[in-house]
Amino acid sequence: MPGETLSLAEAAQLLGVHYMTVYRYVRTGLLPAQREGSTWRVARSDLTALSSAPPVRPAPRVRRGRRPSLEGRLLVGDEAGAWAVAEAALASGTSPESLLVDLLAPTLKSIGDRWESGELTVADEHRASGVAFRLVGRLGARFNRRGVKRGTVVLAAPAGELHGLPVAIGANVLRWHGYEVVELGADTPAAALAAAVASESSARGPALLAVAVACTTGASVAAAREAVAALREEGCRVPVVMGGAALADGQEARRAGADIYSGRRADELLAAVDELTRGPRPP
Repeated sequence: MPGETLSLAEAAQLLGVHYMTVYRYVRTGLLPAQREGSTWRVARSDLTALSSAPPVRPAPRVRRGRRPSLEGRLLVGDEAGAWAVAEAALASGTSPESLLVDLLAPTLKSIGDRWESGELTVADEHRASGVAFRLVGRLGARFNRRGVKRGTVVLAAPAGELHGLPVAIGANVLRWHGYEVVELGADTPAAALAAAVASESSARGPALLAVAVACTTGASVAAAREAVAALREEGCRVPVVMGGAALADGQEARRAGADIYSGRRADELLAAVDELTRGPRPP
């Protein structure tokens, strides 16, 4: 029933885990809880969210005795607390890939939506993004996989696109699955992208499979089109994979010059690149 709260023992029984596991979720902030006297109480709704998917909810105002979610920690600039949530998720069996795709990315989208609606300020969004960048950086080494690489992908956001987190998250997911990634980050000029691709095309190492371009804001789509034109002028013949929140569908991506549409999530980017290793490339 709405508003119902449970003890940690009751929560552990419902989740099918040990009491101390639930206690660790609360202590690290993975599961919000309210202190009542000497005990902790958790909302059934928070428990349901935890059991079905990593919690991605608008961050409530933190009351005394209540531990905020990852979103709440990002919004107040609590890097240590945000890292503790990440560590708890990893300790409970979440893979580094899922941590980025299923927890951090949706949390950032929620923050972005709240900023767009006017609920959050630009400062709120920037503070959260800064902490998120540092989290991704701390996690980076976990994504380097040993063994023969499946190929190389050059990944960037076009000129004027200042959102670098989608690039960083996508790059790490590709690395997790055995790809070599040349990560150019946000606001990459068309000429610089073309030069980097030309360099990778002639370099020794894993074969260049694709150039991936991320467009988060509408203004970046025109810049992405210019980047594709620059690539083709430099003789680049590998497929251009394009995705991001600014592109509604494959038709829009193709109008921007893409050969392949990769959706809005890092796992969709991975699926698009994986297809290049299984079949013929687009002409």
